[in-house]
Amino acid sequence: MTSPACPICRQPNTYPDGELIICADCGHEWSVGEAVAVDEGRVTRDANGNTLINGDSVILTKDLKVKGSSIVIKKGTKVKNIRIVDGDHDIDCKVDGVALSLKSEFLKKA
Repeated sequence: MTSPACPICRQPNTYPDGELIICADCGHEWSVGEAVAVDEGRVTRDANGNTLINGDSVILTKDLKVKGSSIVIKKGTKVKNIRIVDGDHDIDCKVDGVALSLKSEFLKKA
């Protein structure tokens, strides 16, 4: 019996541990019977074409003004632990304690 690929990082390096399946690459754990909805057709890519996944760290490729505020996030700012979401602004993250939604086209994988 082969273990299924990880629903988070999509890597095939998984193994069973009791009633759980564990991904050796990202550490995600899920139960054997758990139904995980994975949208296979949607892939989020950065400005250089690299695939982004939940938990990645990224760097801004240009200065970005925060709409409705006077805050500007400078080019080169590192953002840790991103979350992929649906929509035009496909990355949710926190920068200096402020929750933001960013477009992946203005980011590069760190």
